[in-house]
Amino acid sequence: MKREHVKTHHAEGHITATHVIQNPADLGEWIVFFKKSGGRSFFLVDDQDEVESFQRLDDLIETIRGLGIKFAEIHL
Repeated sequence: MKREHVKTHHAEGHITATHVIQNPADLGEWIVFFKKSGGRSFFLVDDQDEVESFQRLDDLIETIRGLGIKFAEIHL
């Protein structure tokens, strides 16, 4: 899900949870996914529909805060 869609869905109350996990393809990076009502999950993707990954957890947290997300579960 692209950033603008995350903002909209979050504001409308459709996102029920936010999870941060290590990127399975590169354990030195972090990715985020959102659970929506109805049990569906979506990764944060860029404009090319590629899953966004972050080398620094701080950068990821800053990004999701900018999307209006105030709570995220981090899985190590």
